[in-house]
Amino acid sequence: MIDEKDKKYLKRCVELAEIALTKGDEPFGSILVSASGEILAEDHNQVAGGDHTQHPEFALARWAAENLTPEERQKSTVYTSGEHCPMCAAAHGWVGLGRIVYASSSKQLVEWLSALGVAPGRVRNLSIAEVIRDTIIDGPDPELAEEVRLLQERFHTK
Repeated sequence: MIDEKDKKYLKRCVELAEIALTKGDEPFGSILVSASGEILAEDHNQVAGGDHTQHPEFALARWAAENLTPEERQKSTVYTSGEHCPMCAAAHGWVGLGRIVYASSSKQLVEWLSALGVAPGRVRNLSIAEVIRDTIIDGPDPELAEEVRLLQERFHTK
């Protein structure tokens, strides 16, 4: 269940997605939050240079593996503007991060891109639950999903 505290963090993710968009990148943003509510790290998509593994969720998983104990990782939460792709979900699972909260789902993204005439990518859009087990997953948030949809539309119609 997404509460007001979660929405505050998700709004930051949408801001990061907009930053990515202003830099010419796909609009995705994510933050890693400790059990005490401290933002530990944040990032946005950086795939415009050609390396399509430069997703913010993947970067946060790497950061967590290098900077947090396994217990701290398990108690943390990853907030993100869009549901993790399979690569990022696997990284999340491999490093043992905790809860995931997203503003918009992979299913929504597929529907939005299809409506815009964007061809599907090479990697299948799977839900996080299809990739990793034993993780609390919450999302999407209808209000923030609409903001993400508008960012995706701006990116794909420019």
